[in-house]
Amino acid sequence: MIRKLAVIGVGLIGGSLARALRKAGAVEQIIGCGRGRENLEKAVELGVIDSYSHDIGEAVRGADMIFLAVPLGAMKEAFAAMKGKLAEDAVITDGGSCKGSVVEDARAVFGGVPARLVPGHPIAGTERNGVEASFAELYENRRVILTPLAETDAQALARVRAMWEACGAEVSTMSVAHHDEVLAATSHLPHMLAFGLVDTLARMKENDEIFRYAAGGFRDFTRIASSNPVMWRDICVANGPALSKMLGAFADEMNELAQIIAAGDGEHLLEVFSRAKAARDRYVDGLQPDQPSE
Repeated sequence: MIRKLAVIGVGLIGGSLARALRKAGAVEQIIGCGRGRENLEKAVELGVIDSYSHDIGEAVRGADMIFLAVPLGAMKEAFAAMKGKLAEDAVITDGGSCKGSVVEDARAVFGGVPARLVPGHPIAGTERNGVEASFAELYENRRVILTPLAETDAQALARVRAMWEACGAEVSTMSVAHHDEVLAATSHLPHMLAFGLVDTLARMKENDEIFRYAAGGFRDFTRIASSNPVMWRDICVANGPALSKMLGAFADEMNELAQIIAAGDGEHLLEVFSRAKAARDRYVDGLQPDQPSE
C-alpha cells in the first residue's frame, strides 16, 4: 500500500498511473503537481488526485512514492525542486523514455544517484495528452522496464515493481544503456519516421490533395505524429547517440531499397518484403513461420 503518492505531471501517463492504483486499492492519498491549474482542477474533479500543488517541494513532502511524468528536459529541474524536501522512506521513480539522461540529471543534482531512485519506463501511451486522456487500464498487460543501478536499494526496487504490477503491467529489468538502445529502435525511430513523413508531405506543394486522399494505412502509420512535440524533442536530445545511429542504419536501408526499386528487381523486393513480414508475424504477433496472419 502506498501511503501518499506524489504525481509530478498529471497527464496521460501520470494520470493513468493514479487511476490504476486507485482502482486497485493500492494507494491511500494522491497529490498532483503541475503548472496548469485548469488541468489539475480537472484531475481533482475526475477523482484522479485528491489535491494538488504547483510547488514540487510541497507536493513531495511526506510522500512515500514519487512518480515523475515530466518531459525529459524538465527532469533535472524537478529533482532540484524536491532536494531536501523528501521523506526518509521516499521512493522516486519516473516514466521517461530515455534512462541515461534521467540518471545523469539525478547525479548532477544529488551529487550521486540516490539509493531510493528507481528509473523506469512504462511502454504504453497514446497520442493524446492531459488528464482527461488518462484511463485506469492503460498499463494492463503492457510492459514496464525498470533500470536499477548498482546503488539502487533492493526494497525500493521491490516497491516500484509492486506498484506497476498492481496496475496490471508486466515488469522487467535491464541496464540503462541497453534500455536506451532498445527504445531507440522500437519506439524512438518509428516516431521519427512518422514525424518526418508527415512533415515532408506537408511541405509539398500538393499537400492538401495528398492528405485528402490518404488511406487508412497512412492514418495508422502517422497517428503517432500527433504526439507531444516538446516531449519528443527532449527524447531526441536525451537519446541522441543511440537514436542517430538507428536513423543512420535506417537511411542506409531506404537508400538500398530505392536502388532496388529503380532497378526493377522484383525478386529482391519480394525477398525483403517476405523477410520483413515473417519477422513481424513472429516477434510482434507471436505467429509461427507457417501460421497464417489475419
